Amino acid sequence: MAVLDEDELITALEKSLSTLAEEHAEAAEDWMPHAWVPWSKGRNFRFLGGEDWDPSEAGLNETANAALLALLLTKDNLPSQHRILALHFPAFSDWRQLIGVWTAEDNRHAIVLRDYLVVTRCQDPVEAENRRRIHVVKGWKQSPEESDAVGPMDALALLAVHENQCVQFIGRLKEYAEDPVLIQILDKIQTDDAVQASTFQAFLMAGMVADQEATVLAVDKALREIEHIGSDVDDYDEQREYFSDFEDVSTDAAIAAKLADELKLESVQELSDEAEAARQRILKLAKGEV
Repeated sequence: MAVLDEDELITALEKSLSTLAEEHAEAAEDWMPHAWVPWSKGRNFRFLGGEDWDPSEAGLNETANAALLALLLTKDNLPSQHRILALHFPAFSDWRQLIGVWTAEDNRHAIVLRDYLVVTRCQDPVEAENRRRIHVVKGWKQSPEESDAVGPMDALALLAVHENQCVQFIGRLKEYAEDPVLIQILDKIQTDDAVQASTFQAFLMAGMVADQEATVLAVDKALREIEHIGSDVDDYDEQREYFSDFEDVSTDAAIAAKLADELKLESVQELSDEAEAARQRILKLAKGEV
């Protein structure tokens, strides 16, 4: 099978674009962030005549507190993820429409989480805001070396892996979330992430038809470069200890197994030596043989 350059690959994937966009629209749930925030629990801070946050107001156990802030900061970094996607797909095209839909859907996750935390005063809002600014300024794959190394199929594979990570991470986080309102919010976010994961996986399946070499290499690269949620947050080692068991080799293996099954990697043939080595690494990870 011929290896396509980036422009040819994007053109080949466009054959599936309208169908996958329609499937995503049908599967996606329409919800409003403001509708899930318990506004009645809110009150003014000092500048508007109220009182600033006090540690005695912290209402989350340590595991939920640390994991929730890590998830929020991950969602806050959406501009960097959008930029990496947008680098590779034509402006004023159906591609950008789909990327915009994903961005709008994912952005509401940060909105609802931050509003919930500020209104309920479960966390120090000053710390959360300071960490947000540092994390967003740092960005995700923002150096020229990092962004140049990400091609269009790499971007789709990275986000397929990332959305699957979020689904399972939130599943663990819900075990420590004691507030039914927070659990409802996490349910909404988890459902979105599951739909988004399916959409990116569908593009990878289309990629297997267009250029299985590039797709297998991209999936292997994405799995090898998994960044566990919170691992890229500066000065967060102590907090990460509370949720260090949320992601490990077994969760990485589960994602690899899901992608290997979706893409039918067990039966893929006629790969180059490099791509075949990548396929074997994926299958080995999927079986937990690392």
